Amino acid sequence: MRIFLFMVIGLCLFASDATLEIVKSADNRPGIALQDASTFGNDLVKQKFFKLIVGDLKVSAHFKVDSTYRYSEYESIVDPMLKSGDYLIRYRFREGGSQALFMDMRAYALPAADIIYERSYRVTNRARYPFLVHQAIIDFNDFLKMPSIAWMKRYVIFSEYTKPKHSDIVVADYTLTYRKTLVSGGLNIFPKWADRQQRGIYYTKIGRLRPILYYYNIYTGKQHKVASSDGMLVCSDVSRDGKRLLLTMAPNGQPDVYQYDTTSGMKQRLTFYPGIDVSANYIDGEKRIVFVSDRLGYPNIFASKIGSRAVEQIVFHGKNNNACSAHGKYIVYSSRESDNAFSSNTFNLYLISTQTDYIRRLTASGVNQFPKFSDDGESVIYIKHYASQSALGIIRLDYNEGFLFPLKGRRIQSIDW
Repeated sequence: MRIFLFMVIGLCLFASDATLEIVKSADNRPGIALQDASTFGNDLVKQKFFKLIVGDLKVSAHFKVDSTYRYSEYESIVDPMLKSGDYLIRYRFREGGSQALFMDMRAYALPAADIIYERSYRVTNRARYPFLVHQAIIDFNDFLKMPSIAWMKRYVIFSEYTKPKHSDIVVADYTLTYRKTLVSGGLNIFPKWADRQQRGIYYTKIGRLRPILYYYNIYTGKQHKVASSDGMLVCSDVSRDGKRLLLTMAPNGQPDVYQYDTTSGMKQRLTFYPGIDVSANYIDGEKRIVFVSDRLGYPNIFASKIGSRAVEQIVFHGKNNNACSAHGKYIVYSSRESDNAFSSNTFNLYLISTQTDYIRRLTASGVNQFPKFSDDGESVIYIKHYASQSALGIIRLDYNEGFLFPLKGRRIQSIDW
């Protein structure tokens, strides 16, 4: 991993956009100012566009962003007062036919005010405007040859509680600005992406008799039953080729980890402890798994080679460790750090290496759960619970920066990226 140049000293919870106070030991990031030249939308809509662009630039961790809102005509000359930074981004949202929306973006190098970059983007459904912004910032970041932030355009899938014993499966962008309900009616939980291209998901529906695992195509809306089981049934990981699933099942009342072949429908039992083994993830080229087990008398993280009954303890910190996610040689997990029967407990996130004794705490307070690595392993997404609502958190690992995006009035059950 890269040398960490930034240190987090404060985090503002549940602000209207991603907010972070940081001190930088060495900050050579280029400075960026923004100008809005939009011809579409009222002042409230224009502020939403502006905050989303500012948020993407900040979350990238690659820029010093001037958060002052400014308006300018798209073809006007650059104000000399703006020539103290490195770049000026001038953007324009404009209306297309039907529900189409265009975004034009032009970048100037300062202080010369030379145009160095210009592109236009279009969506046919205006509700998807966050993805216009995400793609525009990804492309400009790539133009400057900064480390990739392509994860910004990936969908987030989560289950949110709507009322007692009811939860919906929702697809969103990482800021939760765009949201679309995919599955509703009953208790629908633990969504998991079925492929790297994010064409479908697996999720568990709690039925009257037993839980059922479904596959759902997010583009066609078609779904089919994959498996059912007494007790519990959750898909915790999918192989990179999409042909194998790691399931937590309890056909005899005892939760264990199984590997499920999507082609043949055959199941292979991977854990054999007479206790609780759950939440497995593939590691080491999918030759091994990490999972949560209570075999020490409390939940902790263990590893095992597929096809072997030998088990190795992975985590030696904490007495209640759960909800792990793996990428390469790194594992992120949630650890309960208080034991209060009368109020909320603290759950913090930790990052460890499977090959060394490296350990790093990622959060400092609150209830932080269900961490998931980004596809490139550079970031971690997680759920922060607060009072009766939840927020989606993003931690930029190589920059020691974190951001929160609230889901106001709603509580998230689980999440995948």
